[in-house]
Amino acid sequence: MKVVNLKQAILQAWKERWSDYQWAINIKKNFPKGATWDTLNLAEALLEQAMIGPSPNPLILSYLKYAISSQMVSYASVLTAISKFDDFSRELCVKSLLEIMDMFSHQLSCHGKAEECISLCRALLAVAAWLLRAAAFYSEPGAGEPQLRVCVERLERLLHSPKNRALVHIGRLEEPASWANVEQAVIRVSENLNNLTNQTLRSKLEECVSLVKSIPAMLSLQADPPSRTLFPSVHALVMLEGTMNLTGETQPLVEQLMMVKRMQRIPSPLFILEIWKACFTGLIESPEGTEELKWTAFTFLKIPQVLLRLKKYPQGEQDFTEDVNIAFEYLLKLTPLLDKADQRCNCDCISLLLQECSKLGLLSESNTANLISKREHSPRLKTSENANIQPNPGLILRAEPTVTNILKTVDADHSKSPEGLLGVLGHMLSGKSLDLLLAAAAATGKLKSFARKFIKLNEFPKHITGESSKSASVRALLFDISFLMLCHVVQTYGSEVILSDPSPSGETPFFETWLQTCMPEEGKILNPDHPCFRPDPSKVESLVTLLNNTSEIKLVQMKWHEVCLTTPAAILEILNAWENGVLTVESVQKITDNIKGKVCSMAICAVAWLVAHVRMLGLDEREKPQLMIRQLMTPLYGENTLQFYNERVVIMSSILEHMCADVFQQTGTSIKLPMEGLDPVPYRNLLPVREPIREGLSGQFSRVLHKGWVDSQALHLLESLLHMGGVYWFTNNLLKELLKETRQQYTVRAVELLYSIFSLDMQQITLSLLGHILPALLTDSSHWHCLADPPGRALAKLSVWCALSSFSSHNKSQASARQRKRQREDIEDYNTLFPLDDTQPSKLMRLLSSNEEESVNLSSPGDRSMSSSLSASQLHTVNMRDPLNRVLANLFLLVSSILGSKTAGPHTQFVQSFMEECVECLEQGSRGSILQFMPFTMVSELVKLPALAKPRVVLAITDLSLPLGRRVAAKSIAAL
Repeated sequence: MKVVNLKQAILQAWKERWSDYQWAINIKKNFPKGATWDTLNLAEALLEQAMIGPSPNPLILSYLKYAISSQMVSYASVLTAISKFDDFSRELCVKSLLEIMDMFSHQLSCHGKAEECISLCRALLAVAAWLLRAAAFYSEPGAGEPQLRVCVERLERLLHSPKNRALVHIGRLEEPASWANVEQAVIRVSENLNNLTNQTLRSKLEECVSLVKSIPAMLSLQADPPSRTLFPSVHALVMLEGTMNLTGETQPLVEQLMMVKRMQRIPSPLFILEIWKACFTGLIESPEGTEELKWTAFTFLKIPQVLLRLKKYPQGEQDFTEDVNIAFEYLLKLTPLLDKADQRCNCDCISLLLQECSKLGLLSESNTANLISKREHSPRLKTSENANIQPNPGLILRAEPTVTNILKTVDADHSKSPEGLLGVLGHMLSGKSLDLLLAAAAATGKLKSFARKFIKLNEFPKHITGESSKSASVRALLFDISFLMLCHVVQTYGSEVILSDPSPSGETPFFETWLQTCMPEEGKILNPDHPCFRPDPSKVESLVTLLNNTSEIKLVQMKWHEVCLTTPAAILEILNAWENGVLTVESVQKITDNIKGKVCSMAICAVAWLVAHVRMLGLDEREKPQLMIRQLMTPLYGENTLQFYNERVVIMSSILEHMCADVFQQTGTSIKLPMEGLDPVPYRNLLPVREPIREGLSGQFSRVLHKGWVDSQALHLLESLLHMGGVYWFTNNLLKELLKETRQQYTVRAVELLYSIFSLDMQQITLSLLGHILPALLTDSSHWHCLADPPGRALAKLSVWCALSSFSSHNKSQASARQRKRQREDIEDYNTLFPLDDTQPSKLMRLLSSNEEESVNLSSPGDRSMSSSLSASQLHTVNMRDPLNRVLANLFLLVSSILGSKTAGPHTQFVQSFMEECVECLEQGSRGSILQFMPFTMVSELVKLPALAKPRVVLAITDLSLPLGRRVAAKSIAAL
């Protein structure tokens, strides 16, 4: 009814020839108070009446112009009304509509409610579609070029503004159907472009079309990549994985590397080059022995697989194989690095790598041949000394298929003739075959299945039926070799390899039970009085008698699993008898010879208990147990030993040395290695003696920062310090080192190095950093001076990187074996620190109560109900019981509080840097970004900061998948 009355009022004004201000006075008198002109569709009604004839009605148009100038109608309603006119043949009408647009198109803004801002987004989308349809109509053959020119000028003016494009982007998400109209109009315009003879006009129209097409990808436009060539964080991440996590799954490493590549916007060739440089550095500096083999397997087997998975990620315009080719081109220029690696490995490493990459389809054959030809001037490797030594890379590459064959062999049924299997196992023990096979299995993800097969093999000798002495010795050897191999796997690659996958059958195998309760490991303290060391007394007595009274142990009908579990109690009895003078040194020597004479497993079980026992004794009580350990470690060369004794003793000595290293370190004595050719335990005793660990950490970080990269020795030392000092101590002290640094170049380097050092345990360190250290710095004014640039900006960057890495990975992958080994010592229970119940103020919010908070409310009725802490994560129902989600939500509440307070200082500068970094590192199109924890009310505060008052920033920090997110974004952008 009101619209009819409005129409009548317009017609009456026209008949009586009222002037524009008379019309405005009368119309306001005759319509009820409180009704807005937009809800009455005043703009549409005026245009409808003005556009009835072939040319527009100037008087009614003057009413509309007056309504626009006096803000009776909103820009959105005028644009919507214009977009409904579709008779482009009436050129004078179109011309006058464009002139009306010119009145306000240069100052499009809206300071009203969120709904009005969303209406402006929809109107801009509609008018963009209308201008494109007009351009398509006037670009038809025979249509007037002057009309096309004026349309293109308006379209260009509208789309050149990033603010307008951002509003159209929001409108596109609000009304996908209207965007479909825009796309159809774009197709029509593109088809008609060839009809245009005027090149200037054509290029302008092409530019407009490309601007429209770029709107959906507004957020993907990244700044230029950095102009440097060194990326210490990639280097250190690869070093960390190669040194400590060879058995880790490939996918989490790939995702972490991609995260670093995205956050730092590293070009693909330089990214791949950095990975190879780290591999070659690791190869050159790795200690001889097992560590060297691990690095060889990592470089030649695992990293090509990592690159193969990286290939599956979208790489932009360039082909990934071309990136790999360019990376190798760069690598070939680093001649000293390649020469040193070739000398260390005694072969042409790069040629082997190129062939591996070619096999996997990472390089084309022509590129491979070209790259190999460029490395002709490699150093002469063959000398009289090393001519017979086979290079490790070649051995590792051959070991990989052997692993698969051995797994098949062990899988077969050997109950009829186990002798054949014994031959295979004996061959595996010779030389460094076992370490080669284990390294190849670890690098290709087969180590768990390898260990599972040997656990099954270790169970096989349990089943005894009437047996001859020959089958008894085969059974003893199968048990012993499998036990030694499993102990070696645990010491080299960690017990997680075996314990992470529980046994498929209901019963826990013997080795798993023994490993969990009886085997000493780094960071694991055993109780020598534990019930597991106290089996049935009758069995203990018979074993002691057997060891004491016979010259050698009989193998027939021997239950080796029971013997191993009974050995510790028997050793205790023997030790007590010796200490009380019942046994002489010679008797004890005879007993220890019996223990190690046939099966080495008994000696390992005995020493495992003795190590735990020695830990509990005072220095003056340790002499006899330590002497007993030495006796057990010395090999027995006699006629009567079982097959493969020498090979088994080598492995036994290595296992026992690892077991005893900590205990002998405590007493300051060294173990005389009984075996020639055994390498010392790598990465032991790295902490400097009699130096506070705080100084050790500070000194190590200074050395790493000065050098610019982290080596494997530094990583092991840092891990020891993390283990010793705890997560909070470690993180807090390293951040103090960062905040001391005032040189711009060094702060950038420090951030990259700290990020990779924090990868030692990223989840826990991030919780400590974001949940404890940052809030303490931001809420205490005495610490604000530390947050000044450049260290403040560096800390902001580091915090965002850690938050993004932890958030992207904490739901996907479990902690690695390296991280699970450490106790989960969350500094405080995060549920009490940040309570779930909003009525109970969290400790963090009590800290903030001193800050004067201004209530920041959005002005529409729908917005007023929104609490100041409402964020996208709550609307997505993110699990807030998760400590990381909880810490992130509280950190953003704190940031919001700082922005809303009236005190400015370095802490507000830090908050600005933090938000800038969040936008910079944002993974495009990711709903699950850390920014979902940001309260919606914070957006209006952020746009007050000049550096963040940009349309693209507002689009990046709001969750546009939510209606509320779009309203908040529209309101902030429309007011810019």
